Amino acid sequence: MSIEDKAKAFAKNVEGKVQEAIGEVTGDPKDKAEGKAKQAEAEVRNTAENIKDEVKKTLD
Repeated sequence: MSIEDKAKAFAKNVEGKVQEAIGEVTGDPKDKAEGKAKQAEAEVRNTAENIKDEVKKTLD
């Protein structure tokens, strides 16, 4: 996983956690749901990059 991809996934995860927390404080279910979705997107990005890394190791 490249440093840039790791940083993007990390930033998306943090963004999602912040948005979810804001939704909890304000009672806005839309913000909570969008925050959780961003966290899930970050997890998918991490998983995809980890798979790429494993495939590359296998081929090398």
